Amino acid sequence: MTRADSVPAFDLVADCYDAALNEGLSLTGETKEYFARERVVLLARRLAERGLVPRSVLDFGCGTGSGVPFLLAGLGVQKLLGVDISPASLAVAEREHGSADVHFATLDAAAPEGEYDLAFCNGVFHHIPPAERPAALAYVHRALVPGGIFALWENNPWNPGTRYIMSRVSFDRDAITLTPPETRRMLRAAGFDVLATDFRFYFPHALRALRWIEPALTHLPLGGQYQVLARKRAE
Repeated sequence: MTRADSVPAFDLVADCYDAALNEGLSLTGETKEYFARERVVLLARRLAERGLVPRSVLDFGCGTGSGVPFLLAGLGVQKLLGVDISPASLAVAEREHGSADVHFATLDAAAPEGEYDLAFCNGVFHHIPPAERPAALAYVHRALVPGGIFALWENNPWNPGTRYIMSRVSFDRDAITLTPPETRRMLRAAGFDVLATDFRFYFPHALRALRWIEPALTHLPLGGQYQVLARKRAE
């Protein structure tokens, strides 16, 4: 999922997207797979605490689908739809991750209504112009069942390391980041109730011995990314 006027650019980088992202993340000593896995680990923990067992997931702004294996393995879902506005990225996703239970489509081609228990979104909204964000949220809202959960991950602009890494990635340099309060206000305005905000990714690989304390730091607003967990209000 990208801002509308940069779709061709994302189409052009579809085949090298992962390499470009990993180059930016190299300062952390980790690859994108580490971050993708740990995002789902935290999400699974929060869902389990609430007794929630999603069977279907909408991956909003799925890009090349690199997060799909972690969503499937970490959440045990039975059905997944990945949507994006970059056809070239979706072609990569379909080739690498498509199956009988996993499908990909452009936002124009897929219009789910009340079908998904969970929507997942990572690092997408900072690519969407602020004026277009309500429409994107409305799409997610429509796709969820009443009471469905939206796990929205965003890069934390309060973390200097995050800002520096984004400056090294060509498709992130012009992004308009969202602070946690902005994200919560945006979700509430779109018809969601905010359940929790968690911060993650405090220590690079060189300091991995300290990562065992990260579960106790989720309310400290300095992690590299944050997750806002929200619930679609029952109409």
